[in-house]
Amino acid sequence: MSQIVFRNAKLLDPTQADLAAGMSVLVDGDRIREVSPRPISAREATVIDCGGRTLMPGLIDCHAHVLLSEVNIRNLESIPLTLMTARGADLMRAMLDRGFTTVRDTGGADWGIREAVALGHLAGPRLFIAGRAIGQTSGHSDTRRRTDTGAPCQCCNAMVFTLAIADGVTEVRKAAREQLRQGADHIKIMVSGGVASPYDPLDSLQYTRDEIRAAVEEAAVFKRYVCAHAYPAEAVARAVECGVRVIEHGNLIDAPTAKLMADRGAFLVPTLVAYDGIDRHGARWGMAPESLEKNKLVLEAGLRSLELAREAGVRMAFGSDLLGQLQPDQSKEFLLRAKVLSPREIIHSATVVGAEVLGRGSELGVVAPGALADILVVDGDPLQDLGLFQDQGRHLSVIMKGGKLHKMRLATA
Repeated sequence: MSQIVFRNAKLLDPTQADLAAGMSVLVDGDRIREVSPRPISAREATVIDCGGRTLMPGLIDCHAHVLLSEVNIRNLESIPLTLMTARGADLMRAMLDRGFTTVRDTGGADWGIREAVALGHLAGPRLFIAGRAIGQTSGHSDTRRRTDTGAPCQCCNAMVFTLAIADGVTEVRKAAREQLRQGADHIKIMVSGGVASPYDPLDSLQYTRDEIRAAVEEAAVFKRYVCAHAYPAEAVARAVECGVRVIEHGNLIDAPTAKLMADRGAFLVPTLVAYDGIDRHGARWGMAPESLEKNKLVLEAGLRSLELAREAGVRMAFGSDLLGQLQPDQSKEFLLRAKVLSPREIIHSATVVGAEVLGRGSELGVVAPGALADILVVDGDPLQDLGLFQDQGRHLSVIMKGGKLHKMRLATA
């Protein structure tokens, strides 16, 4: 197997406050074999001189949608699966260009697109998938118009392909089992209203406790977990009490709910950049007025939810949740969180905590022996300047995923 040695690097360990200078890293195949403060000797290895640049783990986005290529999701009704996939290929490559070597897709991506990336047919981040996001009739997964009487076939409608409707404990069990049969890494359910769905109130409580528990029980059978789209505190609390492991968004949580999450060991994945992007560009791309109004509510509450979660000790991962044309703003999430959190806390969320959410803490989000070789070489110190993650990867000299160089602009020997 091929070997690569990175030398003369400043190592960014997201658990530490400062960079470690003069570090060397040996990559053997798809894994990191050695990390050392001394030069590493490997006779057959290619040597990359980092020139004092920062070497760090690849980034993890824990809330993305690689197949939702339209801000106005209604437009997906007229997009066949072939075009959906082609668009997704472009979106995934762009994510990898920005340094995101792993992405957790929370609704839409299936095992086929995951395998296409894993086998090297498409360039993109390593994918962890939910399959179709599951919700109730009239809920956040129900995209039908009020004049629709039935659901169209999912084979020629990209929007229907990415979402599922299930009502009652029996249907929820069946829908969850179907996603598991299709290779889902986690189950996604909707337990409150949402921004992109025009008809359900933002603070609506969706799914009964029994329905939520049914999804959690089915996921547990496959050693998987449930994540839940939720905004209001009551919806978040119900989900966590029923065993949901990860809360997506959570903008309207309160202090008692944050404490409950911390006590139960639940994760939070804030997605501030989604609301910022919709506020600036949603109308331009055809988002409905009802959705734009709801977006204002969650936009205003976003930073406060981070403060509450941090004060309670909730583990927060990095998420973006950007649709289609807004996805180039993915890395702006770093800057928005910086109004409340330190650069180290934010980078920690986009590496170490993200890996914990995925259950891959020893393999992802770290530069350590035995970990997968997901490595970035950054032209500066991100602990001092989060702007280094902006500009679509312009400040990344090296992007490596699983030991393979996706981007390389440094000299080798």
